[in-house]
Amino acid sequence: MKRALVVEDDRNSMRLIVKLLKSHGYEAVIEAKTGEEGVRLALEEKPGIILMDIKLPDIDGMEAAGRIRASTGDAKIIIIAITSYAMTGDREKYLEGGFDGHIEKPIDPFRIIEEIEEICQKK
Repeated sequence: MKRALVVEDDRNSMRLIVKLLKSHGYEAVIEAKTGEEGVRLALEEKPGIILMDIKLPDIDGMEAAGRIRASTGDAKIIIIAITSYAMTGDREKYLEGGFDGHIEKPIDPFRIIEEIEEICQKK
């Protein structure tokens, strides 16, 4: 069973991502609106993939991803940053921060699943 955790505080982005994941074979899509909730659910639910917004209302996605990596020690979990930050050097910063890849906002509903699969294949 394909399980995903989506950590996103924007309701419209969350709705779109969840709908797209479910329509592409993800049977369990867990939702978190804050970084703290995302860390807790990642440790409890053990999803195979986590889509993590960077800008969250409490701890940011970088901190949340770091906590997940430190707590699980499980390199099998794929963590993908979802962000509107696309400055030079951001990609490298996310990879060094524990992410396996990143997807830029605004989310392209025709491309996001393909982007997720590309990142998963590289892992």
